Amino acid sequence: MIITRTPFRISFVGGGTDLPSFCDYEPGAVLSTSIDKFIYVTAKKQVSIVEHKYRISSDKLELVDHIDQIEHPIIREALRLLEINFPVEITTFADIPAQTGLGSSSVFTVGLLNALYALKKEKVTKNQLASKAAEIEIKILGRNAGAQDHYAAAYGGFNVFRFYKDLKVVTEPVFYDHEILKNLNGNLLLFYTKVKRDANKLLTVQSEETNSKFEVLRKMKSLVEPLESVLLGKSHIDSFGEILHEGWMLKKSLTTLISNPEIDSIYEKARRAGALGGKILGAGGGGFLLFYVKDGSQQNVINALKDYYRLPFGFDSGGSRVMYYDISHENF
Repeated sequence: MIITRTPFRISFVGGGTDLPSFCDYEPGAVLSTSIDKFIYVTAKKQVSIVEHKYRISSDKLELVDHIDQIEHPIIREALRLLEINFPVEITTFADIPAQTGLGSSSVFTVGLLNALYALKKEKVTKNQLASKAAEIEIKILGRNAGAQDHYAAAYGGFNVFRFYKDLKVVTEPVFYDHEILKNLNGNLLLFYTKVKRDANKLLTVQSEETNSKFEVLRKMKSLVEPLESVLLGKSHIDSFGEILHEGWMLKKSLTTLISNPEIDSIYEKARRAGALGGKILGAGGGGFLLFYVKDGSQQNVINALKDYYRLPFGFDSGGSRVMYYDISHENF
């Protein structure tokens, strides 16, 4: 049996410039981190006499004998890509619900591939893991998405990811100041809007409108360097909130689907209560709102948003990991 643990991610600035509609024409850049909330995937080779060749338990239970019969698209294509032709059971569970803006489908794809490669006794690099996961979702399944989530989940930690044509990605770790990172973690608040949404639909619209929004996306990309400067200790830490706010104002202008009256209301309540800035995570339309709030104003913001669940979190630095490996009884 193999068990992998793969972290969800928070993208701070540059989101949208990883979409092929942008980075196929000029380089994109995103600064993000992974957090200590995870998706777990178990994969176990079964004996040949099991009743069904593939037993899959995710959002529903599937018992089938052929890969083509598997309804879960990511699991189906991952098994096909890795040529898993022996009986296998796959189970998954997560700390956070899907479709909430923390990159769940990409995180799952990375964790699943990590487990299946381990089951086949094949070692892969983090770059290979992220690249293959992006290939499944973007090239094979044809989803309107960028590759930032796959790389953030695979690598973990704070990174600047640079995106180029044909899913080429360069990873640059952020050499942050440890004390600043500690203070930053204490100044970030995360709230759930109670709204789930289909990121693929939102990103399809955003991709279609990219040509008319190129200058906005360039401005969003330009925020990567000043935000990295904050993490390096070259700018005051409170600049982090101001940069988040600037990025959110730009992101909202990409399409009317990114925000809505409820999200705007939550954001304005938090700002009036003392938040210096924030943003919706992921494609928009719902999910989680992130805020930068100085210590003296945090209780005011928490009180102002008392109707919304606050998710405490810390940063993760390990990326996708094999947490348990035991195939001693699986040589059937």
